[in-house]
Amino acid sequence: MKNEPIIPADPTDPEDFDTSAQALDRAQKSRLIRKTRTDLKLSQAEFAARFRVPLGTLRDWEQARATAPDFAIAYVRVIRECPDIVAKAVA
Repeated sequence: MKNEPIIPADPTDPEDFDTSAQALDRAQKSRLIRKTRTDLKLSQAEFAARFRVPLGTLRDWEQARATAPDFAIAYVRVIRECPDIVAKAVA
């Protein structure tokens, strides 16, 4: 199952917790989105406006409160490679 722990908590660390494949996937997607935005030197508000992503949704994805769907990850990868073309296309 996707929610079963794949990295168990460290029993000697009371603040540690089990990590599931789903949590790792969400974290990797979050990191890709945040890194793409910061590499472009854009604030969350600037990125959201430029690429027509709802600001609250972007924040949720970056903070891993929600998992970005696969189509959004594909969109971010295209933005990463061709930001000016994407910005022009959605203007």
